[in-house]
Amino acid sequence: MKLETVLYDRDGKVGIIRLNRPERMNAVIEQMYLDLQAVLNDVREDDGIRALILTGTTWQRPKGDIEAFCAGADLKKHSAGERTPWQKREYIFLAHETTRQLHEFPKPVIVAVNGPARGAGSEMALNGDLLLMADTATIGFPETGLATFVGGGVTSHLVKLVGMMKAKELVYTGRILDGPAAVSVGLAVKSVPLAQLLPEALKLAQLLAGKAPVSMAFAKKLIHKAPLWDLETVLLAEAEAILACMNTEDWHEGVRSFTEKRQPDYKGR
Repeated sequence: MKLETVLYDRDGKVGIIRLNRPERMNAVIEQMYLDLQAVLNDVREDDGIRALILTGTTWQRPKGDIEAFCAGADLKKHSAGERTPWQKREYIFLAHETTRQLHEFPKPVIVAVNGPARGAGSEMALNGDLLLMADTATIGFPETGLATFVGGGVTSHLVKLVGMMKAKELVYTGRILDGPAAVSVGLAVKSVPLAQLLPEALKLAQLLAGKAPVSMAFAKKLIHKAPLWDLETVLLAEAEAILACMNTEDWHEGVRSFTEKRQPDYKGR
């Protein structure tokens, strides 16, 4: 798998994706979306990977490192005016397809925001499952101040996370939140010192990677969809998920490990 704008490695059962255009604050270009899709497609079929972390690389300079998760779209390329109207449309659809794949990825995705997240970076952050932030990292939606608009499902995801009024405030004003502020409004689950961010993300990812993969996939799917359904439909879907889990080898392993007082060894089948 040849990647130009992201790095991918693994730590046990956890895959780690790093956005890697540090000299541009990991700003998005078309190739980054293509690289992300390539990694997601590869990891989707890799039974050895049970959870993903998405984070940004650091620009290491002699006069000091600069942290960034993703500063949004690369405005330098946008301002060049080289895209035709059709190419602009294709760029937007490519971005939306990438965030959709993140949102619907069957394995848990932890987003570790290590520095500024703006625009497309904030959109990717909201399409993960669990958002962790460094205390000094920031996240915001500056689009109304740039005469553009949010994408990646932000108008849906943000409302579900923080409520309609707070979502309006954040999108209308473009107010920037640091890690502790993001936790306080319900946008992030935890904020930690920068040096602890990746270890904390790995600890959480390894915890999730130890859960039964089929159960985790059902949990993600139904938690996403249940708010759109009535209670009767939710109960039926949960019943079908329970029955499907009970037909797996992992269900029997879960029962055995509980009675034998040991850690389960799930196979994902």
